[in-house]
Amino acid sequence: MNNIDKIVLAYSGGLDTSVILKWLQQAYDAEVVTFTADLGQGEELEPARRKARMLGIRDIYIEDLREEFVRDFVFPMFRANAVYEGQYLLGTSIARPLIAKRLVEIAHETGADAIAHGATGKGNDQVRFELSAYALDPHIRVIAPWREWDLNSRATLVDFARLNQIPVARDKVGEAPFSVDANLLHVSSEGKILEDPGCEAPAYVYQRTVHPEQAPDTPQYVSIEFEGGDAVAVDGQDLSPATLLARLNELGGQHGIGRLDLVENRFVGMKSRGIYETPGGTILLEAHRGVEQITLDRGAAHLKDELMPKYAELIYNGFWYSPERNMLQALIDESQKHVSGRVTVKLYKGSVRTVGRESENSLYSEKHVTFEDDAGAFDQQDAAGFIRLNALRLRLLGMRRARTNRRMP
Repeated sequence: MNNIDKIVLAYSGGLDTSVILKWLQQAYDAEVVTFTADLGQGEELEPARRKARMLGIRDIYIEDLREEFVRDFVFPMFRANAVYEGQYLLGTSIARPLIAKRLVEIAHETGADAIAHGATGKGNDQVRFELSAYALDPHIRVIAPWREWDLNSRATLVDFARLNQIPVARDKVGEAPFSVDANLLHVSSEGKILEDPGCEAPAYVYQRTVHPEQAPDTPQYVSIEFEGGDAVAVDGQDLSPATLLARLNELGGQHGIGRLDLVENRFVGMKSRGIYETPGGTILLEAHRGVEQITLDRGAAHLKDELMPKYAELIYNGFWYSPERNMLQALIDESQKHVSGRVTVKLYKGSVRTVGRESENSLYSEKHVTFEDDAGAFDQQDAAGFIRLNALRLRLLGMRRARTNRRMP
């Protein structure tokens, strides 16, 4: 704990990080700089500033990173159609490298010796924060209080807070019903009442979406325009990345879209159950795949689908700044040069379906696929040779099988 005079802390203003702030001051006898990121979590951030000031903090960073988050992290990920374990749209995972990036940058700006985070020793976030930090600055020192201190329960945190005159919200004194992480891409809820995977999550867990059964009885059609693989407009209105995702969140939430109850495999080895709401992201993924259907060549599309699970796993495990993720991103971005056009999706009671797609770069040829007269666009007799060549090895295998079977006693 020696040789650390200043620490940059990822600070939310909540009970955990407020206790961490005071603990860092006491355990390391160091000055603490707080950093609070607005990633679209929907919370007022000024209380975090006031609380940090009350706890004696001089350097307080509160930054609106919503546009950077969507433009430089969410959109590149969605160009890959990234989904972890077939369902999870990586809402928490993709936020951590941006937070870590700013922690390291602020440490450099302020001359801090270390950064600190509030992730526990059981979860994935500790890995994501620290792998990102070390990739950006191999000499940075990272402090993870949950791996060092003996405050191992909600009660001990509350006792520490009271002892050190840290305000504790009334609803924090008792057992919290579940833990929440939110940003512009999603809301995740886990822990406590959600830890039994055999029990349905209570209705009050969901915060961004109406229950599909209570969603409007009339479907809504929404058009989304893409340029180079990124969404740029909704219903004909050009929008910035963050504003566009917020608009899709609003539409998806109204129709109960994007709910997920998942038991996932954490990088640290255990399974965990989470409730996720990703309304805008679910719409965006469906629409992006819709425009790719008519603009991507089959070989490119299939290769992307083969690589996607690896790409998603890298993000989930915290390797956003790894060379292999960068390599895959370069391939993915190359595939998106002609992924431009308009997709129409239908929103209805928890579902989003592509119902129309058009593009100047379309590879779809109605003349070739029509069941009517194609005016010579496709010679159907060519298929016979195509089939014979592809069947050759199968026929040779069949002949060998027949010979071998005859020789057996």
